Amino acid sequence: MAAHPDSVIDCSKVYVKRSTFSTEETGYFDGAFANVPIKEGELVEKGVMRRLPDGFDGNTCPYIFTWSTERPNKTWGMGSGCAPFYNTCKEGTANTRMVRHFDEDKFEIYATRDIAADEEMLHTYVSLKWRTCFAELNDIVHKDDEKK
Repeated sequence: MAAHPDSVIDCSKVYVKRSTFSTEETGYFDGAFANVPIKEGELVEKGVMRRLPDGFDGNTCPYIFTWSTERPNKTWGMGSGCAPFYNTCKEGTANTRMVRHFDEDKFEIYATRDIAADEEMLHTYVSLKWRTCFAELNDIVHKDDEKK
């Protein structure tokens, strides 16, 4: 079922369940999955971002989004819908990408390739390499880079 045409949030093509990357060793966590087959270039999800108060330190909280291009980042946001449940992967391997509209506090997520129904959806976190809360995750995602 599609969202109402006037809705600023639509995650009807997505559902959340335990991630395929989740194990007893890593700890259990959720992921975002395709509810239907999704074609390359197709809009997967759209939503809004709520800016967090000045002074909030997103370097310590992995559940929020970098919400500016400024570095070091000082603007953080809480995303709507299923967006907080997309897990990350190495650049160039994600099956989705997020387009950020900072001036409107909105985002869109698009498929970077065809995605099968029930496939876990991933996007590369823009702050994966520099946020302290992602240090361990960054090491895991890029572990093969060190061997080369």
